[in-house]
Amino acid sequence: MARKDKVGLRDVAAAAGVSLATVSRVLNGNSRVDPTIQRKVLNVVGELEVNLSQRNKTKALAFLFCNRTMLHAFHSRILVGAQEYCAEHGWDMIFLSFNYSPQIPWKDLHLPNVVQRRDVVRAVILAGTNSLNLMQLLEHKGITLVALGNNLINQPEKLDHDVVYSDDIQGAYDVTRHLISLGHQQICFVGNLQLPWFSRCHAGYRKAMEEAGLKPRESVIRSENDGEIGYLGTKALLASHEPATAIFSGNDPSAHGVYKALRDSGLKIPDDMSVAGCNDTVGPWLYPGLTTIREFPEQLGKVMAELLLKRIANPGEPPQNVTIPTELIKRDSCRAVSQPAEIPADRMYERTMSRG
Repeated sequence: MARKDKVGLRDVAAAAGVSLATVSRVLNGNSRVDPTIQRKVLNVVGELEVNLSQRNKTKALAFLFCNRTMLHAFHSRILVGAQEYCAEHGWDMIFLSFNYSPQIPWKDLHLPNVVQRRDVVRAVILAGTNSLNLMQLLEHKGITLVALGNNLINQPEKLDHDVVYSDDIQGAYDVTRHLISLGHQQICFVGNLQLPWFSRCHAGYRKAMEEAGLKPRESVIRSENDGEIGYLGTKALLASHEPATAIFSGNDPSAHGVYKALRDSGLKIPDDMSVAGCNDTVGPWLYPGLTTIREFPEQLGKVMAELLLKRIANPGEPPQNVTIPTELIKRDSCRAVSQPAEIPADRMYERTMSRG
């Protein structure tokens, strides 16, 4: 037993006939290792009776907040949820801010040094706005990760990593249906479709509009400033003189910009224009209260931390996708304009929390 306690990764690599880097990737949950090699390494670990929990006693995760302003209301709540879950299970959380360009090849990115310290950090939660080059870098370094799927740029259909989503597509569908049920037919979407969270909301909005036989309309502003997106998008819509009775803005902060633009133009909410938003971060503070889609960022953080701890304990498990439902919050920013429209029940999405 004394000899077995000294078995290290080099011994596992030699017995399995693979490189040390491959062993590290397998034991850190990198699912892109060939399944045959993965099973071979895990079998050798079992045969040599390597106690992985004793080999690495580090119990800290890194919350890597990328390409967004500090103290972002939504992501701060994700951090709170992740930290609470870690604390309940005896783990620490390290917060790091990291800015990088999606256009830089992964080989040219430079991670914060602490993320690469296996004696300090066991795995990474990717929050903020991220792209595949960072995920590729973490993968090649054998660093286990879980990502917030809503904010991934140029996301492929399938990711070989654990990913957690807030079902904002369904939420956008629900809020658009609500506006249609109030008699609105001229509903305009305001946002920046180059940003993934706006694009996802637009997808739900478009589906609801097309199912109702209505023409989707967009006022798109290419900016990363939410207030500017809402304000300029609304001003552009009003300047076009196209009829509109409702505006759906892709998040609450941009809806705040919509409010300001409407009031600067002498229009009242909801008498002259109904307004809806998404994520319920500032909706309760606006007047009138904003009809919006409530998301659950603390739950997102808890699930992300949970998936990472499970991945560390069982590195050979297949990647998990988890979707957290949203809730439609009806407030005073929307009013009925005519006889409510009937929408067939079979067009409703099934609201679920799915794992797959």
